[in-house]
Amino acid sequence: MTLSETQIAALLEPYLSDAVTSPALYAQLSRYLDLLLRWNARTNLTAIREPEEIVRRHFGESLFVGVHLSPLLSSGATLLDFGSGAGFPGLPIQLLLPELQVTLAESQGKKASFLREAVRTLGLKTEVWARRVEEMPPERRFHCVTLRAVDNMASALEAVPARLLPSGTLAVLGSEALFPGAPPLQKIPVPGSRNTFLYLSQ
Repeated sequence: MTLSETQIAALLEPYLSDAVTSPALYAQLSRYLDLLLRWNARTNLTAIREPEEIVRRHFGESLFVGVHLSPLLSSGATLLDFGSGAGFPGLPIQLLLPELQVTLAESQGKKASFLREAVRTLGLKTEVWARRVEEMPPERRFHCVTLRAVDNMASALEAVPARLLPSGTLAVLGSEALFPGAPPLQKIPVPGSRNTFLYLSQ
């Protein structure tokens, strides 16, 4: 069973706070959700299967990152979603902030195929990099790098500096276990979760 745009908007309200949104955002998220549910029925894109939980955990947390990045990134800024999986947080951020130049990096073939189909279905300009981030040309660096639920977070964090511009922003979604002790980044609690935080380098 899918969700209406009104239901999606209500579920996302805690994550968006005072962000300015348009009905078009919820229409796009509804299309994204339908596509994700169809693909997830035959290939394992995400372990979360319930539409409401997908909207909260995947869409909501991703949009929460976008809300906090919005004042830090100028129009036309570049963003790399490192290990994008089924598009989180990069695709919802692109929908919220269409002026950004977003690159979704995902080396797993089926997930990269889904990302290409999602970008096509949603009519976005988003780039899909279907190889490892480490294989990008050395000169490719970004104003922002996002990380969420990457298979090997420790090695991904080590690879980030080579992809981030000198004054760039790192945004990491995850638990306190990512940064034991005092986190080196600003730590922001994610609504509706006891153990997920947004870590920001600015």
